[in-house]
Amino acid sequence: MKLALMQPYFFPYLAYFDIINSVDKWIVFDTAQYIHSGWIHRNRILHATRGWQYIIVPIKKHSHKTLIKDIMIDNEQNWKRKIIGKQKHYKKNAPYFDETLAFVEDCLATEENFISRLNVSILDKVCKRLGICFYYSFLSEMNMELRPVERPGDWGLRLSEKMAAEEYVNAPGGAHLFDEYNFRQSNVKLTFRKLPTFEYSCSAYDFIPNLSIIDLFMWNKPEAIKQYLDKNQ
Repeated sequence: MKLALMQPYFFPYLAYFDIINSVDKWIVFDTAQYIHSGWIHRNRILHATRGWQYIIVPIKKHSHKTLIKDIMIDNEQNWKRKIIGKQKHYKKNAPYFDETLAFVEDCLATEENFISRLNVSILDKVCKRLGICFYYSFLSEMNMELRPVERPGDWGLRLSEKMAAEEYVNAPGGAHLFDEYNFRQSNVKLTFRKLPTFEYSCSAYDFIPNLSIIDLFMWNKPEAIKQYLDKNQ
């Protein structure tokens, strides 16, 4: 079994789905401490006139030690309409604007109060649209007794040991957090996946890599995106 453990991002970029497409089991790392500057509550799409802009889910005030699973959305703000409004500029140029906007509206058509639950719901819908199998569990619900975790990279190792995974897959940006020797000692293959940049035409806009999956859907058919992922397995 191939295993991955990652925090639940909001409409993440393609490399995130590349890892999902590469593993048999996905663990939602919702017991990690929430970091405001990360990708849990926001992502990036093209700006109407220059570069990119954030799309943001507002969250309620919380302690700096609050876990991701306990972060609540501030639904008193009209954030869904703002996110939809920031995408309207695609209409003049993006060939798949109508279906993409309808898809995003469907993803946001929920009364979910917790950001982790909203994000996983979105991940599930994106995976279905791409034809990716998404078998996931929330770490907070697994009630697993793990060996001691001494460094961030140990979470993946301890889960791999407990779940008898043969391979653990992670993004290359976190490579410095892992001790490859410890993985070898536990007979777990440690893999860092680096997806080549998927370049595509953006009409009058400048191409910007690693934007939200929303941007890819605006310019590409889901089948073409999945084909690219499979080609780079």
